[in-house]
Amino acid sequence: MSWPDTRLLDLFGVDLPILLAPMANFAGLDMALAVAEAGALAALPCATLNAEQIKEGVAKFRAQSSKPLNLNFFCHTTPEQNVEKERAWLSRIAPYFGELGVSPPSLPLSAGHPPFTEAACGAIEDVKPEIVSFHFGLPKSHLLARVKATGCKVLSTATTLREAGFLEAHGVDAIIAQGAEAGGHRGMFLETDISTQVGTLALVRAIATRVGVPVIAAGGIADGRAIAASFALGASAAQIGTAYLVCPESTISPLHRSALADPARETVITNVLTGRPARGIMNRFMREQGAVDDAAPDFPFARPAIAPLRAKAEERGSTDFSPLWSGQAAILPQPMSAGALTRKLAEDARASLA
Repeated sequence: MSWPDTRLLDLFGVDLPILLAPMANFAGLDMALAVAEAGALAALPCATLNAEQIKEGVAKFRAQSSKPLNLNFFCHTTPEQNVEKERAWLSRIAPYFGELGVSPPSLPLSAGHPPFTEAACGAIEDVKPEIVSFHFGLPKSHLLARVKATGCKVLSTATTLREAGFLEAHGVDAIIAQGAEAGGHRGMFLETDISTQVGTLALVRAIATRVGVPVIAAGGIADGRAIAASFALGASAAQIGTAYLVCPESTISPLHRSALADPARETVITNVLTGRPARGIMNRFMREQGAVDDAAPDFPFARPAIAPLRAKAEERGSTDFSPLWSGQAAILPQPMSAGALTRKLAEDARASLA
Protein backbone atom coordinates (compact mmCIF):
# COMPACT_ATOMS: atom_id res chain seq x y z
CA MET A 1 0.00 0.00 0.00
CA SER A 2 1.30 3.47 -0.89
CA TRP A 3 1.04 6.36 1.52
CA PRO A 4 -1.88 8.76 0.92
CA ASP A 5 0.45 11.76 0.72
CA THR A 6 3.99 11.32 -0.59
CA ARG A 7 5.09 14.96 -0.80
CA LEU A 8 7.47 14.69 2.15
CA LEU A 9 8.82 11.34 1.03
CA ASP A 10 9.79 13.00 -2.24
CA LEU A 11 11.02 16.18 -0.54
CA PHE A 12 13.26 14.38 1.96
CA GLY A 13 14.18 11.30 -0.06
CA VAL A 14 12.99 8.83 2.59
CA ASP A 15 10.79 5.75 2.47
CA LEU A 16 8.59 6.34 5.50
CA PRO A 17 6.58 9.44 6.55
CA ILE A 18 8.09 9.41 10.02
CA LEU A 19 10.50 11.95 11.51
CA LEU A 20 12.59 11.35 14.59
CA ALA A 21 12.07 14.33 16.87
CA PRO A 22 15.40 16.04 17.60
CA MET A 23 15.75 15.72 21.37
CA ALA A 24 18.80 17.58 22.67
CA ASN A 25 20.62 15.67 25.43
CA PHE A 26 18.24 12.72 25.06
CA ALA A 27 19.19 11.19 21.68
CA GLY A 28 22.22 11.31 19.43
CA LEU A 29 24.14 9.49 16.74
CA ASP A 30 23.06 5.92 17.56
CA MET A 31 19.39 6.86 17.48
CA ALA A 32 19.80 8.82 14.25
CA LEU A 33 21.53 5.93 12.49
CA ALA A 34 18.94 3.37 13.55
CA VAL A 35 15.99 5.50 12.41
CA ALA A 36 17.66 6.46 9.14
CA GLU A 37 18.49 2.89 8.19
CA ALA A 38 14.89 1.89 8.91
CA GLY A 39 13.74 4.34 6.24
CA ALA A 40 12.54 7.37 8.25
CA LEU A 41 14.09 10.83 8.59
CA ALA A 42 16.82 10.91 11.22
CA ALA A 43 17.74 13.95 13.26
CA LEU A 44 20.82 15.16 15.07
CA PRO A 45 19.97 17.70 17.79
CA CYS A 46 22.54 20.48 17.50
CA ALA A 47 21.16 23.03 19.98
CA THR A 48 23.79 22.17 22.58
CA LEU A 49 26.70 21.55 20.18
CA ASN A 50 29.42 23.87 18.94
CA ALA A 51 30.43 24.04 15.28
CA GLU A 52 33.17 21.43 15.55
CA GLN A 53 30.88 19.00 17.36
CA ILE A 54 28.24 19.47 14.65
CA LYS A 55 30.74 18.69 11.90
CA GLU A 56 32.10 15.71 13.83
CA GLY A 57 28.61 14.31 14.38
CA VAL A 58 27.68 14.63 10.71
CA ALA A 59 30.96 13.03 9.65
CA LYS A 60 30.29 10.03 11.90
CA PHE A 61 26.78 9.70 10.51
CA ARG A 62 28.02 9.93 6.90
CA ALA A 63 30.62 7.28 7.59
CA GLN A 64 27.88 4.80 8.48
CA SER A 65 24.87 5.89 6.43
CA SER A 66 24.04 7.50 3.10
CA LYS A 67 20.51 8.36 4.23
CA PRO A 68 19.17 11.93 4.55
CA LEU A 69 19.82 13.78 7.80
CA ASN A 70 18.05 16.60 9.63
CA LEU A 71 20.11 18.98 11.77
CA ASN A 72 18.05 20.83 14.37
CA PHE A 73 18.81 24.17 16.04
CA PHE A 74 17.26 26.52 18.58
CA CYS A 75 16.84 30.05 17.24
CA HIS A 76 15.42 31.86 20.26
CA THR A 77 16.35 35.42 21.08
CA THR A 78 18.39 35.57 24.28
CA PRO A 79 16.68 38.15 26.52
CA GLU A 80 18.49 40.92 28.30
CA GLN A 81 19.75 39.44 31.54
CA ASN A 82 17.77 40.49 34.61
CA VAL A 83 20.05 39.88 37.59
CA GLU A 84 17.51 41.23 40.09
CA LYS A 85 14.93 38.73 38.86
CA GLU A 86 17.50 35.95 39.14
CA ARG A 87 18.42 37.05 42.68
CA ALA A 88 14.77 37.07 43.74
CA TRP A 89 14.26 33.58 42.30
CA LEU A 90 17.33 32.18 44.04
CA SER A 91 16.11 33.73 47.29
CA ARG A 92 12.70 32.13 46.84
CA ILE A 93 14.12 28.66 46.27
CA ALA A 94 16.92 29.01 48.85
CA PRO A 95 15.33 26.47 51.26
CA TYR A 96 15.96 23.71 48.72
CA PHE A 97 19.68 24.49 48.66
CA GLY A 98 19.74 24.33 52.44
CA GLU A 99 17.82 21.06 52.48
CA LEU A 100 20.21 19.38 50.04
CA GLY A 101 23.34 20.98 51.44
CA VAL A 102 24.51 22.54 48.17
CA SER A 103 25.50 26.09 47.30
CA PRO A 104 23.37 28.15 44.92
CA PRO A 105 24.97 29.27 41.65
CA SER A 106 26.64 32.66 41.56
CA LEU A 107 25.10 35.65 39.80
CA PRO A 108 24.73 36.50 37.01
CA LEU A 109 23.51 33.07 35.92
CA SER A 110 25.18 31.46 32.92
CA ALA A 111 23.28 31.63 29.64
CA GLY A 112 23.06 27.91 28.88
CA HIS A 113 21.75 27.11 25.40
CA PRO A 114 22.98 29.63 22.79
CA PRO A 115 20.73 30.63 19.89
CA PHE A 116 21.59 29.84 16.27
CA THR A 117 24.99 31.42 15.64
CA GLU A 118 27.22 32.44 12.75
CA ALA A 119 29.45 29.50 13.64
CA ALA A 120 26.56 27.04 13.48
CA CYS A 121 25.56 28.49 10.13
CA GLY A 122 29.12 28.02 8.93
CA ALA A 123 29.00 24.38 10.02
CA ILE A 124 25.85 23.87 7.92
CA GLU A 125 27.62 25.41 4.93
CA ASP A 126 30.49 22.97 5.46
CA VAL A 127 28.50 19.75 5.89
CA LYS A 128 25.45 20.59 3.71
CA PRO A 129 22.78 18.44 5.37
CA GLU A 130 19.69 17.51 3.40
CA ILE A 131 17.39 19.13 5.96
CA VAL A 132 17.77 21.82 8.62
CA SER A 133 15.03 22.39 11.18
CA PHE A 134 14.54 25.18 13.70
CA HIS A 135 12.76 25.46 17.02
CA PHE A 136 11.41 28.78 18.37
CA GLY A 137 10.83 30.35 14.96
CA LEU A 138 13.48 31.11 12.37
CA PRO A 139 16.96 32.62 12.55
CA LYS A 140 17.79 36.12 11.36
CA SER A 141 17.10 36.66 7.68
CA HIS A 142 20.74 36.78 6.57
CA LEU A 143 21.48 33.49 8.36
CA LEU A 144 18.36 31.85 6.95
CA ALA A 145 19.38 32.95 3.45
CA ARG A 146 22.79 31.32 3.92
CA VAL A 147 21.18 28.09 5.12
CA LYS A 148 18.88 27.99 2.11
CA ALA A 149 21.78 28.72 -0.24
CA THR A 150 23.30 25.35 0.70
CA GLY A 151 20.34 23.68 -1.01
CA CYS A 152 18.95 22.05 2.13
CA LYS A 153 15.25 21.90 2.94
CA VAL A 154 14.11 24.06 5.87
CA LEU A 155 11.56 23.09 8.53
CA SER A 156 10.30 24.89 11.60
CA THR A 157 7.67 24.40 14.28
CA ALA A 158 4.34 26.17 14.62
CA THR A 159 2.10 25.91 17.67
CA THR A 160 -0.71 28.08 16.26
CA LEU A 161 -2.16 28.99 12.88
CA ARG A 162 -0.60 32.44 13.13
CA GLU A 163 2.87 30.95 13.56
CA ALA A 164 2.26 28.60 10.62
CA GLY A 165 1.35 31.54 8.41
CA PHE A 166 4.56 33.32 9.42
CA LEU A 167 6.68 30.29 8.60
CA GLU A 168 5.08 29.78 5.19
CA ALA A 169 5.52 33.47 4.36
CA HIS A 170 9.22 33.15 5.20
CA GLY A 171 9.80 30.26 2.83
CA VAL A 172 9.94 27.05 4.87
CA ASP A 173 9.55 23.82 2.91
CA ALA A 174 7.33 22.15 5.52
CA ILE A 175 5.76 23.01 8.87
CA ILE A 176 5.83 20.91 12.03
CA ALA A 177 2.45 21.38 13.74
CA GLN A 178 3.27 20.87 17.42
CA GLY A 179 0.17 20.21 19.49
CA ALA A 180 -0.20 20.76 23.20
CA GLU A 181 0.34 17.02 23.82
CA ALA A 182 3.98 17.16 22.68
CA GLY A 183 6.77 16.55 25.14
CA GLY A 184 9.67 18.94 25.61
CA HIS A 185 9.81 22.61 24.78
CA ARG A 186 6.94 24.27 22.98
CA GLY A 187 8.12 25.75 19.70
CA MET A 188 6.24 28.99 20.48
CA PHE A 189 7.76 32.13 19.00
CA LEU A 190 4.94 34.55 18.18
CA GLU A 191 2.68 33.39 20.99
CA THR A 192 3.55 33.99 24.62
CA ASP A 193 0.47 32.57 26.36
CA ILE A 194 0.42 28.79 26.70
CA SER A 195 -3.36 28.90 26.99
CA THR A 196 -3.34 29.50 23.21
CA GLN A 197 -1.97 25.98 22.68
CA VAL A 198 -4.39 23.49 21.13
CA GLY A 199 -4.28 19.74 20.60
CA THR A 200 -2.35 18.10 17.79
CA LEU A 201 -5.26 16.92 15.68
CA ALA A 202 -7.10 20.25 15.84
CA LEU A 203 -3.89 22.10 15.02
CA VAL A 204 -2.96 19.82 12.12
CA ARG A 205 -6.41 20.21 10.62
CA ALA A 206 -6.35 24.00 10.94
CA ILE A 207 -2.86 24.42 9.49
CA ALA A 208 -3.21 21.87 6.70
CA THR A 209 -6.29 23.64 5.35
CA ARG A 210 -4.59 27.05 5.35
CA VAL A 211 -1.05 26.53 4.04
CA GLY A 212 0.33 25.22 0.80
CA VAL A 213 3.38 23.43 2.17
CA PRO A 214 3.29 19.92 3.71
CA VAL A 215 2.43 19.63 7.40
CA ILE A 216 4.08 17.30 9.89
CA ALA A 217 2.00 16.30 12.93
CA ALA A 218 3.77 16.30 16.31
CA GLY A 219 2.48 15.67 19.81
CA GLY A 220 1.06 12.60 21.52
CA ILE A 221 1.84 10.33 18.57
CA ALA A 222 3.25 7.01 19.73
CA ASP A 223 1.62 4.35 17.55
CA GLY A 224 0.45 3.62 14.03
CA ARG A 225 -3.16 4.57 14.66
CA ALA A 226 -2.14 8.07 15.70
CA ILE A 227 -0.03 8.40 12.54
CA ALA A 228 -3.04 7.32 10.46
CA ALA A 229 -5.23 9.84 12.25
CA SER A 230 -2.73 12.57 11.40
CA PHE A 231 -2.95 11.66 7.71
CA ALA A 232 -6.74 11.72 7.88
CA LEU A 233 -6.63 15.33 9.05
CA GLY A 234 -4.20 16.56 6.41
CA ALA A 235 -0.69 15.77 7.67
CA SER A 236 1.93 14.43 5.27
CA ALA A 237 4.06 12.84 8.03
CA ALA A 238 4.38 12.51 11.79
CA GLN A 239 7.23 13.54 14.06
CA ILE A 240 7.71 11.26 17.05
CA GLY A 241 9.77 11.86 20.16
CA THR A 242 8.71 10.33 23.48
CA ALA A 243 8.08 6.87 22.00
CA TYR A 244 11.73 6.76 20.92
CA LEU A 245 12.95 7.64 24.42
CA VAL A 246 12.15 4.13 25.62
CA CYS A 247 14.50 2.67 22.98
CA PRO A 248 17.95 1.50 24.12
CA GLU A 249 19.60 4.06 21.79
CA SER A 250 18.22 7.00 23.76
CA THR A 251 20.63 8.73 26.13
CA ILE A 252 18.17 9.48 28.93
CA SER A 253 19.10 8.70 32.51
CA PRO A 254 17.90 5.53 34.26
CA LEU A 255 15.71 7.77 36.42
CA HIS A 256 14.04 9.27 33.34
CA ARG A 257 13.62 5.82 31.80
CA SER A 258 11.96 4.54 34.96
CA ALA A 259 9.58 7.53 35.07
CA LEU A 260 8.52 6.91 31.46
CA ALA A 261 7.75 3.29 32.31
CA ASP A 262 5.14 4.36 34.86
CA PRO A 263 1.73 4.20 33.11
CA ALA A 264 0.34 6.60 35.73
CA ARG A 265 2.90 9.31 34.94
CA GLU A 266 1.43 12.81 34.99
CA THR A 267 2.76 15.41 32.57
CA VAL A 268 2.36 19.16 32.68
CA ILE A 269 3.58 22.17 30.74
CA THR A 270 6.02 24.09 32.91
CA ASN A 271 8.47 26.97 32.65
CA VAL A 272 10.13 26.74 36.07
CA LEU A 273 12.77 24.23 34.97
CA THR A 274 14.18 26.09 31.95
CA GLY A 275 12.38 29.42 31.61
CA ARG A 276 10.33 28.39 28.55
CA PRO A 277 7.16 26.30 28.47
CA ALA A 278 7.95 22.59 28.10
CA ARG A 279 5.95 19.44 28.83
CA GLY A 280 7.47 17.01 31.27
CA ILE A 281 6.61 14.55 34.01
CA MET A 282 5.42 16.25 37.18
CA ASN A 283 8.00 16.43 39.95
CA ARG A 284 8.27 18.02 43.37
CA PHE A 285 9.72 21.33 42.22
CA MET A 286 6.97 21.87 39.64
CA ARG A 287 4.29 20.88 42.16
CA GLU A 288 5.55 23.12 44.96
CA GLN A 289 6.53 26.18 42.90
CA GLY A 290 3.65 25.97 40.45
CA ALA A 291 4.08 24.63 36.95
CA VAL A 292 4.10 28.09 35.34
CA ASP A 293 5.38 31.19 37.09
CA ASP A 294 6.60 34.43 35.54
CA ALA A 295 8.97 34.83 38.48
CA ALA A 296 11.23 32.13 37.04
CA PRO A 297 14.28 33.44 35.15
CA ASP A 298 13.79 33.70 31.41
CA PHE A 299 15.13 31.01 29.08
CA PRO A 300 17.94 30.03 29.07
CA PHE A 301 18.78 31.28 32.57
CA ALA A 302 16.36 29.18 34.62
CA ARG A 303 18.14 25.86 34.02
CA PRO A 304 21.44 26.88 35.68
CA ALA A 305 19.46 28.29 38.62
CA ILE A 306 18.46 24.80 39.71
CA ALA A 307 21.38 22.83 38.23
CA PRO A 308 23.06 22.18 41.63
CA LEU A 309 19.75 20.96 43.07
CA ARG A 310 19.16 18.64 40.13
CA ALA A 311 22.68 17.20 40.34
CA LYS A 312 22.49 16.48 44.08
CA ALA A 313 18.95 15.08 43.91
CA GLU A 314 19.78 12.75 41.02
CA GLU A 315 22.87 11.61 42.89
CA ARG A 316 20.44 10.48 45.60
CA GLY A 317 18.11 8.80 43.12
CA SER A 318 15.52 11.57 43.07
CA THR A 319 13.95 13.44 40.13
CA ASP A 320 12.62 16.29 42.29
CA PHE A 321 14.38 18.89 40.12
CA SER A 322 14.86 17.02 36.84
CA PRO A 323 13.37 17.89 33.43
CA LEU A 324 11.81 14.55 32.51
CA TRP A 325 10.41 15.60 29.14
CA SER A 326 7.49 13.47 28.01
CA GLY A 327 4.49 13.82 25.74
CA GLN A 328 0.94 12.93 26.69
CA ALA A 329 0.68 9.62 24.82
CA ALA A 330 -1.01 7.39 27.38
CA ILE A 331 0.56 4.15 26.17
CA LEU A 332 4.18 4.05 25.05
CA PRO A 333 5.58 1.12 23.05
CA GLN A 334 7.42 -1.71 24.71
CA PRO A 335 11.19 -1.09 24.69
CA MET A 336 12.68 -2.16 21.37
CA SER A 337 15.43 -0.91 19.10
CA ALA A 338 14.80 2.39 17.36
CA GLY A 339 14.96 0.65 14.00
CA ALA A 340 12.39 -1.95 15.04
CA LEU A 341 10.13 0.74 16.46
CA THR A 342 10.31 2.74 13.22
CA ARG A 343 9.31 -0.28 11.17
CA LYS A 344 6.49 -1.21 13.57
CA LEU A 345 5.10 2.34 13.54
CA ALA A 346 5.04 2.27 9.73
CA GLU A 347 3.46 -1.19 9.55
CA ASP A 348 0.76 -0.33 12.08
CA ALA A 349 0.03 2.98 10.34
CA ARG A 350 -0.38 1.20 7.01
CA ALA A 351 -2.74 -1.31 8.59
CA SER A 352 -4.83 1.48 10.14
CA LEU A 353 -4.97 3.41 6.87
CA ALA A 354 -6.04 0.28 5.02
